Amino acid sequence: MKFAHWTRVHPCYSPEAHFKHARIHLPVAAKCNIQCNYCKREINKCEWRPGVASCVLSPHRALEWLRKTVEARPELTVVGIAGPGEPLANRETFLVLEKVRQQFPQLVKCVATNGLLLAEKADLLARLGVKTVTVTINAVNPQTASKIYEYIVYDGRKLEGVRAAEVLLRKQFEGVRTAVEEGLTVRVNMVLIPEINLGEAVKVAEKASRLGASLMNIIPLIPMHRFKGLRPPSCQELRETREKCERYLPQFRLCKMCRADACGVPGLEKSVPHVQYRL
Repeated sequence: MKFAHWTRVHPCYSPEAHFKHARIHLPVAAKCNIQCNYCKREINKCEWRPGVASCVLSPHRALEWLRKTVEARPELTVVGIAGPGEPLANRETFLVLEKVRQQFPQLVKCVATNGLLLAEKADLLARLGVKTVTVTINAVNPQTASKIYEYIVYDGRKLEGVRAAEVLLRKQFEGVRTAVEEGLTVRVNMVLIPEINLGEAVKVAEKASRLGASLMNIIPLIPMHRFKGLRPPSCQELRETREKCERYLPQFRLCKMCRADACGVPGLEKSVPHVQYRL
């Protein structure tokens, strides 16, 4: 599968770029429109996982931090928004992306999303110069998905159970297709939960591939929140699942499961970057 040229400098899309190019996540998206049973959003300086940041920055402070980082780190090639909530459910995401487009045109812009609003926002993302989108899709069967998500908030309504799962899955896959049609390079993330969705990984890969996704990143469950009693996949389960899914989508195997304020070459960060907020 042919990748867009900008993925060559994206450390979360290219194994070669992973070890030499830096990315920065601007933590401007506070609100979330779904509740995953494996996710607990936190403001702290010690945990290294998605959904965590030292603080939520205003668009102004985020851009100041980005400016200082660009000046200090010539290896920086990617600016992303990945939380700590859902980027597409926060107005601040789009304000920042517009400023980044104007002030830092050399940087690849990236967004990570749960996909609920992607079909509606894909055109705007493309107009703002976003090149890559990562969508987390954990199932194809609504019955399976209903075990993973506590609720979603869509079109002003809070939905639960199978109905919520049906809406979420429909919007996620519609979002993948729409984003690809808008010229975005799409990576699909999947949280592998052995006791729930192990048997659906290949189905996710196959369907996402048909819709035009370019890459898949299977990440192990971090047992917490409502899933704190569940086990993560074994190394063998993870390896075998990736091998099966690779028939449909190339697999990214270097994910560091980054914080929403990660900064630097993945895995080589010297510390949590909260000190850089003192602008």
